[in-house]
Amino acid sequence: MNRQLTAIIEKEDGGYVALCPEVDVASQGATVDEARNNLKEALELFFETASPEEIRQRLHGEIWITQVEVAIG
Repeated sequence: MNRQLTAIIEKEDGGYVALCPEVDVASQGATVDEARNNLKEALELFFETASPEEIRQRLHGEIWITQVEVAIG
């Protein structure tokens, strides 16, 4: 069974960090593509090795990604 998950990728210290907020799994890479691929691999390993109980506890059902505008300074 396949499931669509969210990948949030941001630049950090000369590389990129990728986070999947649905299960709180993160990875990194030198490029956006590498970070995304490494996150996919980390997620696959998580789902292969985690117990059904851990998956159920960590899997967030709904995630919203949005932006907010705030005054700075």
